[in-house]
Amino acid sequence: MAFGDLLEQVGSTGRFQILHVTLLCIPVLMMASHNLLQNFVAAVPLHYCSAHTNLTQSQLSPEETLLITVPLDQKGKPYRCLRYVVPQWHLLDKNGTSMSEEQGDTRDDLQGCTDGWSYNMTEMSSTIISDWQLVCDLRSLKQMGQTIYMGGVLVGAVIFGGLSDRYGRRILLLISNLLMAVAGTCAAFSASFPLFCLFRFGCGMALSGLGLNTFSLIVEWIPTRVRTGVGTLTGYCYTLGQLILAAIAYFIRDWRWLTLTVSLPFYVFFLYSWWFHESSRWLVLRNKSDQAITNLKSVAKFNGRHEEGDKIDMKMLQESMKKEMSCSQGSYSALDLFRTPTMRTMTVCLSAVWLSTSFAYYGLSMDLQKFGVDIYLIQVIFGAVDIPAKVVVTVSMSFVGRRPSQCGALIIAGVTILINLLVPYEKQTLRTCLAVVGKGCLAASFNCCYLYSGELYPTIIRQNGMGWVSMMARVGAMVAPMVLLVGDHIPWLPGLIYGGAPILSGVAAIFLPETLGSPLPDTIQDVEDRGSGRGSKIPPKETIILQDTQANLLKQAA
Repeated sequence: MAFGDLLEQVGSTGRFQILHVTLLCIPVLMMASHNLLQNFVAAVPLHYCSAHTNLTQSQLSPEETLLITVPLDQKGKPYRCLRYVVPQWHLLDKNGTSMSEEQGDTRDDLQGCTDGWSYNMTEMSSTIISDWQLVCDLRSLKQMGQTIYMGGVLVGAVIFGGLSDRYGRRILLLISNLLMAVAGTCAAFSASFPLFCLFRFGCGMALSGLGLNTFSLIVEWIPTRVRTGVGTLTGYCYTLGQLILAAIAYFIRDWRWLTLTVSLPFYVFFLYSWWFHESSRWLVLRNKSDQAITNLKSVAKFNGRHEEGDKIDMKMLQESMKKEMSCSQGSYSALDLFRTPTMRTMTVCLSAVWLSTSFAYYGLSMDLQKFGVDIYLIQVIFGAVDIPAKVVVTVSMSFVGRRPSQCGALIIAGVTILINLLVPYEKQTLRTCLAVVGKGCLAASFNCCYLYSGELYPTIIRQNGMGWVSMMARVGAMVAPMVLLVGDHIPWLPGLIYGGAPILSGVAAIFLPETLGSPLPDTIQDVEDRGSGRGSKIPPKETIILQDTQANLLKQAA
């Protein structure tokens, strides 16, 4: 009897699993809200230098004040970071003669915004940009804030990943929910930008802990045959979360209240997370078999299988775990990903795929204002496009293959981003459509590379492999916001980088082997044999290429 058989005995798809998965999926809806929160709390409103102090009591209209205070750029639009040293009164005179003889012609004498900035807050009531004056010389701090958040996601993956294997999934899930709630609340009440970044870093750490332990608890309490369906459902919860964020942000225009609104639900998630059962698989591996038996009997009782639950004893549990651990002999590290030629080539190519996918995905998703369209509408469109994209790539992977699907998604995404560079800014509809296609292809690429990577890596080192490529994705997400800063000097360069990276990684993916219809490799030697063309000697296994792989993939999907 394997552990899966033991799970079937207590009810593998009963009331417990339905409630268990549902409660675990609800927080996933709010994870997107924190990942993409920067689009709204750090939206940059139209701003100009504030008027000179001697104009504050004048009877001029706002348009007239702007005319004599701020010069126009080459496009005929007011400068955002420069103003005249003295008001240009002669600009109010239609005949072009000066209204103030003593001031003379000083239109070429410009200075910075020494009296601060005035903001057009028709779209938002407040943002961190307007509250802390993160414009002009300080505009790079906006992107740094998102980079710091993504740094928290990376650090959280390292810390919570190790701690969950040592102390359990349930306790780390509780800590992650509480950390997200507290850090999010503190971020909402931050008195300064450095404090805001500190608490957002905590939110990033919590996000990793939530993702890792949520998916671990899901896959370790459900049978293999439903893992693909449940994994897909969980992915769509994140997609739906993007739409929920747009709706919340539309009705809450103050950044503090918005941050607080998407953080408060985690207090509720923390409270009901006490109900979750610790993974019995993990308990047995940590020599806590008594607690594992108690949990299994509790699940059997919840599913209405009292008699089957009473039959479970220590001997039955230990026998089931012997077979569960039969393929996990030996000790391996991340260095084994690079020791042999085929593994090395595969890891380098997969690293490029994951890094560029995440890099371009967040490069597009975190700069919605550049499209010139209402940011709430484009957030809805960007979220909704993930739904058909994931359906199409799932069908493509099943019938065309993993490799062409992965290459195609990346190359099409890169090409659409590059084409967008050639479209004039005024053609907003066309620019938005191209961006949506690109974003959908990147979402499809994410969906593909989770499955593809799990099928490429051998069983004995699959967790290390998935951990490595997931780390590459987080590095890409960290770097993406900083590339936007280059656009201040060379406007077309960020688009070239965001478009070029997926194309290059799409080409790199050509060197990966196809896995459609192939059995999962168990050892590094199996991978080397496949790479050398000798073919794998492993016998065909059950239909786990799409199913059993999910157990490994979803744990790394934070």
